[in-house]
Amino acid sequence: MDKSNDNVQLENKGTISEMRNKKPKKRNKVLKIMGISLLTLALIFSGMFLYVRSHPGIIIGFIQDALYKGNPINSFEPFNPPGKIVKSNGILYVNDIKYADEYPNSYVDISYPNTDTTIKRPTIVFFHGGGYFGGDKAMGDPMAVNDDANMLFNKLVENGYNLVNVNYALVPDYKFPVPVIQMNQAINFLVDNSEKYNLDMENVVVMGSSAGAILASQYGAIISNKDYADSFNIHPLLTTKEVKALVIDDAPIKTDELNFATRVIIGNYLGIGTNEFKSSKVADQYNAILHVTGDYPPSFINAANGDGFPKDMKALSDKLTSYQIDNDYFYLDKAHGKIAHGYLANIRTDKNAQEGFGRLVKFIDKYTKGSSAE
Repeated sequence: MDKSNDNVQLENKGTISEMRNKKPKKRNKVLKIMGISLLTLALIFSGMFLYVRSHPGIIIGFIQDALYKGNPINSFEPFNPPGKIVKSNGILYVNDIKYADEYPNSYVDISYPNTDTTIKRPTIVFFHGGGYFGGDKAMGDPMAVNDDANMLFNKLVENGYNLVNVNYALVPDYKFPVPVIQMNQAINFLVDNSEKYNLDMENVVVMGSSAGAILASQYGAIISNKDYADSFNIHPLLTTKEVKALVIDDAPIKTDELNFATRVIIGNYLGIGTNEFKSSKVADQYNAILHVTGDYPPSFINAANGDGFPKDMKALSDKLTSYQIDNDYFYLDKAHGKIAHGYLANIRTDKNAQEGFGRLVKFIDKYTKGSSAE
């Protein structure tokens, strides 16, 4: 076969060797374009990531827009007209009592087991969750597994407690330590007005879920560690004598254990970037575990195994145990199935929530009702 024919047949396209030389050039050009495009995208996303690390509020703002849909996040006026009703289950519900003037959302609701408010009952003061960007005293935590917080509230009241639900100001306009200050204002108001509202403020449980659990853990440190209270320049009217127990339901407080999503939420609340936790004095002030003393109140501590914070809650439990402070760390492992953050609100249908609630009530009954506890 005449090899010259190969070159003749391909004379308009070049020789086979020339064609082979052209293909890599085209491929290299495509790869170069793809590489530049991918690098550009990587730079964009890394830039966005770095921006979010330094400005976590941008993500929270999008979430708040979706939650509130233009409605006010913070208000000095009540979201509902103040009043009282008797629910179908007999619970007397008094809503939107103003506890202070300094910050917005300074209102509480009070629930009594029935219309006879003269009966002396222990008082639970409850702080809702919601990442400090959402949530409400009447509705609970929008990030919980469901929106059935009222069932949990009703069950607490039906077990013989007067329940006070507290609202506090939210980001972006109000950041740490404003909710801590408001927590103290609300509880001091309840002490000053205990006779008016027939509340036993000498037999108190401070309880919170998620963000509210962070507040509850901080209140425990405030009343048992004067230096910690002084760091906020606040003066609690209650002491560890009146606060019989805390309920700390799944609080992200150990800042070195937080995942990125939680660091975005907490960083936004603290006013720091997601990469500043290790060097931030504010983050240390936020973490109640660092301020526990031997006078910290007995605590029921709960954590979910799914998207909850068991490392944080176990660390708090271990710290209390090291001081020989009575605490009940309730945690169900994944043999019980995946348990979501805020699952106690699902008490109506969830057996795990029912079991956890039973343990919770048994613990606080021990300290508020003593030998009369069922």
